[in-house]
Amino acid sequence: MKLLRLLVLIGLSAWAGLAQAQGSKPAFRVIAFFTGRNDLAHIDFVREANQWFPQQAAQHGFAYDTTSNWQNLNASFLARYQVVLFLDTRPEQPAQRAAFQQYMEHGGAWLGFHFSAFALTPSAYPQNWDWYHEQFLGTGDYAGNTWRPTSATLRVQDRRHPTTRKLPTTFTSAPNEWYKWTHDLRQNPGIDILLAIDPSSFPLGTGPKPHEIWHEGYYPVAWTNRRYRMVYMNMGHNDMDYEHGTNRPLSSTFSSPAQSQFILQSLLWLGKGK
Repeated sequence: MKLLRLLVLIGLSAWAGLAQAQGSKPAFRVIAFFTGRNDLAHIDFVREANQWFPQQAAQHGFAYDTTSNWQNLNASFLARYQVVLFLDTRPEQPAQRAAFQQYMEHGGAWLGFHFSAFALTPSAYPQNWDWYHEQFLGTGDYAGNTWRPTSATLRVQDRRHPTTRKLPTTFTSAPNEWYKWTHDLRQNPGIDILLAIDPSSFPLGTGPKPHEIWHEGYYPVAWTNRRYRMVYMNMGHNDMDYEHGTNRPLSSTFSSPAQSQFILQSLLWLGKGK
């Protein structure tokens, strides 16, 4: 019995050493920026993202680091990484914004989630960064959302793109608070819409306010800007039990296999630079 335990320990140590050796030369390196304050739904998404992505990194041979220090958004720090993630917010200081723009304009890659594209004037996150909201994302200002967070049927809009490879034509998302924007991305020749809400989802949202329930319209939820190596996806707001005071999560952004496949394929496409 002792011999068996010893062999198991040796095997585990060898496996760990092999994993470490393999991990010393990752295919690419990812740095995820987050703030993790204020909105409990965004905080919960950051928590589970920082559990899910390291699991994917171990399986797919990339490295995943995180930081909540936005002062790290500078040229020397970013030079270590091939992909930048914004899990919740965006940079606010001019030097951070300039460093990110330079990084993207010189071949860096970016994956942004949900609140990272929010811009509403007046609010704590006004539209005061034209390059990011007008040129890079193409969205302009935030124009409204659904409530409560609910699942939607999503339709693949570009079946030839590597991020949507092998996805079904339509699939059910994880619950989310869905955003709409002031600009129609279909009118922007630089934008390639990857996923949009399928009309079979309507009515989408439960209210209680009437404008929080969508009955018609075209709503892109994931896209890339052909001028940059980037993907934005509107997912990243979990359902929470606010009403009963427990504030516990009622959903997970990674509960939809097809959606998770899309997230992973987007990251691998960005990281491998193809």
